[in-house]
Amino acid sequence: MKLLTTSIREQLLRNGQERAARNQAGEDDPDHLPVVKLFTPDAACTWLLTELDPEEPDIAFGLCDLGMGCPELGSVRISELEALRGRLGLPVERDLHFQPAYPLSVYARAAWNAEGITERPDELAAAAQAGEGAR
Repeated sequence: MKLLTTSIREQLLRNGQERAARNQAGEDDPDHLPVVKLFTPDAACTWLLTELDPEEPDIAFGLCDLGMGCPELGSVRISELEALRGRLGLPVERDLHFQPAYPLSVYARAAWNAEGITERPDELAAAAQAGEGAR
């Protein structure tokens, strides 16, 4: 399975270019919807990616969960994900059914509360509401 289709790669690059432009202008980082969800079918790793670095398009940014109870926002090399194999030797896959409902900050807040990336509607709604109260 190809991890990033042409359209996914193009959206990730557009998001990365927007972040770079906003950083250069001294503005806050954008809070994009995740573009793609990747996971290991034979391990507990999940990545929700929002952008690619326009200067180094092998580097993606997003929410990374290695299944150890401490998901974090950070960067990962796509080439490393393509080479990664889980316990049974299975490669990383793209979740073909993932439909983002919230920006990355909500997924991150829910993941920190749940100690892992979650798509449970109640946990995401609570994280979204908590984020509204923080503003």
